[in-house]
Amino acid sequence: MGYLIDRRQNSKNKSAVNRQRFMRRHHQEIRRSLTEKLKTRSITDTDNSETIKIPTKNTREPTFHHGHGGQVEKIYPGNQEYDAGDQIARPEGGQGGGGKQASDQGEGTDEFAFEISQQEFLDLLFEDLELPNLTRKTLAHNDEFKRVRAGFSTSGSPANVSIIRTMRAASARRIALSAGKRAELRKLIHERELLAQQGLADDDDDLQELDDKITALRERINRVPFIDDFDLRYHQSVRQPVPRSKAVMFCVMDVSGSMDQSDKDLSKRFFILLYLFLSRHYEHTEVVFVRHHTKAAEVDEQEFFYSRETGGTVVSSAINLVQEIFTDRFPLNEWNVYVAQASDGDNWPDDGHKCEKSLDALLPQLQYYAYVEISNQDKPLWQTYAPYQQQHPNLFAMQHITGPEDIYPVLRHLFKKQAA
Repeated sequence: MGYLIDRRQNSKNKSAVNRQRFMRRHHQEIRRSLTEKLKTRSITDTDNSETIKIPTKNTREPTFHHGHGGQVEKIYPGNQEYDAGDQIARPEGGQGGGGKQASDQGEGTDEFAFEISQQEFLDLLFEDLELPNLTRKTLAHNDEFKRVRAGFSTSGSPANVSIIRTMRAASARRIALSAGKRAELRKLIHERELLAQQGLADDDDDLQELDDKITALRERINRVPFIDDFDLRYHQSVRQPVPRSKAVMFCVMDVSGSMDQSDKDLSKRFFILLYLFLSRHYEHTEVVFVRHHTKAAEVDEQEFFYSRETGGTVVSSAINLVQEIFTDRFPLNEWNVYVAQASDGDNWPDDGHKCEKSLDALLPQLQYYAYVEISNQDKPLWQTYAPYQQQHPNLFAMQHITGPEDIYPVLRHLFKKQAA
């Protein structure tokens, strides 16, 4: 009789196989609950786990059990109300804890709550999204390497000794050093056998002389070492650079007087969600923050989101600065370049033509350009960008957002999977 022992590692005493089966079976309910959660959840918390609630209907796992064969009598302890044949009334309302919905018909719906991990949350979040024009470019100057086999060498660590190669070299050396002596030994042995068979030796002197020669040859052959330092062979390995895909995301935001702190918070949530999305597709992702009013500047994250500025808006200055930065620091043969821009849509009237000229030079070098306008109507910058969305639908995308609940749907629209 055989036994199957399941030694798979399951975290927190949960069955990984059953959990995956549960996630697949109730995928649609989980997705709907996740969508509702995102409306109130801060985007800055997307790297944490999440508690999901779904209706208890059909959440029971199938099990194997013995069938009810024959006549079975059961005794239930603690019964002080009912006799045999009595009908048990349905309880009023739902059963269980919070989340139940009461009903005057005695029926209710309970909610089943469980926690999904960070990885499961991100998998569901970005399940049907993809990066347009995704390109994996190798890294020329890489700080990551891996060890690969590169033949054998005559020096190395004892732990890397190749037994087979060492014994092969030792055998070849012994054969080469003793080949002549072994041939001579075989000749003497054959000669002695002939003399012994024919009885041609006088007083056994000739046989004794041959025996002495044979013994001397065997001692010389045995003095050849079985293995020598010269025979040792070691596995050799070399460091080989590991090619990685890299992406740089330029966060461009208007910080003029017309952008208040609430608009900046919306922009920040969009940038963070986009960064998480890029990080799932590239091994290495860098972020460059470019803020602009009448002039553009590269700043750190703290200054990007929280410093206050006044004055007008000149968008072309930011586009030109993006072009300068990645030309100097991010070669196109190594980096995938993405630009995410957030603005309230205001722009200097005479700057529209300059923006068009700058975009014409910038777009062919990008993987994607995403623009979100924090407004519910078309502003001057939207009207400037609108032709590019029509001319380059797979390269340039733009959407309106007015509140936190619009950020995730906008991201899904910008990066939805393209039809084959």
